[in-house]
Amino acid sequence: MKVVTYTQARNELKSILDRVVQDADVTVISRRDAEGDAVVMSLDSYNSIMETLHLTSNPANAAALARALAQDKQRLAQERALLSAD
Repeated sequence: MKVVTYTQARNELKSILDRVVQDADVTVISRRDAEGDAVVMSLDSYNSIMETLHLTSNPANAAALARALAQDKQRLAQERALLSAD
C-alpha cells in the first residue's frame, strides 16, 4: 500500500491509477483537513472484495465455504463438471 498526499495524487493521477491496476494494490490519498482520507483501487480488486463480503455475509454460506476450503486443504475436494443451464 502506498500513501500519497492529495497534491501528489492530483499531479500523478495517471501513474497512480496504472500502478493500482497493474499491481493489484491500493493507494491511500491523505488529506490535511478533517474530511478524511480516501483509497484508490482497481475495479477488479473492489469487485473481489464486494463478492467476498456478499458470500460471507450469510452464516450458512460462510460455513459451507469454510468446509470446502478445509476439504481442499486436506485434498478431499473433487472436481466436477458444471451443470448446463438448459
